[in-house]
Amino acid sequence: MSGNRLNIATGMGMAFVGGYVDVVGFVLLFGLFVAHATGNLVMLGVALAGDSGGLATKLLALPTFVVVASLAYAFVRSRKARGLACEALVLGLQALLLTAFALLTVAATPAAAADRPEVMLAGLAGVAAMAVQNVGARVVFGHLAPTTMMTGNVTQMAIDIVDLVTARGRPDQALRARLVKTWPPVAAFALGAVGGAAGVLIAGAWSLLLAVVAVATLAALHAMSPRQ
Repeated sequence: MSGNRLNIATGMGMAFVGGYVDVVGFVLLFGLFVAHATGNLVMLGVALAGDSGGLATKLLALPTFVVVASLAYAFVRSRKARGLACEALVLGLQALLLTAFALLTVAATPAAAADRPEVMLAGLAGVAAMAVQNVGARVVFGHLAPTTMMTGNVTQMAIDIVDLVTARGRPDQALRARLVKTWPPVAAFALGAVGGAAGVLIAGAWSLLLAVVAVATLAALHAMSPRQ
């Protein structure tokens, strides 16, 4: 696969996973956003305001995210300092953590309460997996659009649409490049969110294995890439 096609596949694949696991985690794990630290802070506020379900997990989500993100970044930085590739290994690590997330969620659900230890463990495994993706998006795949937070991408799309209209449908090279960079991840994230809902209805927690397959496939493609 050419470098450009691999970049497109990686951006769209990881955005799909971002939307997919967030929906599955939110539905099955009592409102936990495994991919968004911001969302969990909001849900923590909701819990403190009266709905205390899963309060312990939401309290632990942020430090778990920070610790795993720090360790992942230290690993990437060490390899980069030695001139070694990181793409396949980062994706492989995420695939392993997503496997743990999937199996722990299968074991924990259905559950009657959000504060059960097995539910907490499953949720934090998901947070760890997506912390790795977020670090990868910043320091390994930084040339791609964000794959978990779509607010920036959607804002950029709105700006580019205005610029496109102003250019009367004849975008310059920079505008064309921005459009190509931002809209595919947004579409893939939305598709992942819809797919996550369908996955929960069809296969429950087992649906998380689709995310594992997607990330593992990307890891294999990067491992086989000449750039490695």
